Amino acid sequence: MIGMNTLLLFGLGGQEVLIIALVVLLLFGGAKIPELMKGLGKGVKSFKEGMKEIDDEVKKDD
Repeated sequence: MIGMNTLLLFGLGGQEVLIIALVVLLLFGGAKIPELMKGLGKGVKSFKEGMKEIDDEVKKDD
């Protein structure tokens, strides 16, 4: 679950998050949401791996 600090960071409150969730549900339908979240998770994982590789390269060059 998203922590309160994360919500405050983006300036979103409970009502805004609920409205965004409803819009996503209306646009993509209930069946597509797990697929979208899986793709998003893979993208975040790939990004983190890329950042780690860059960090490793920088440390190796020192």
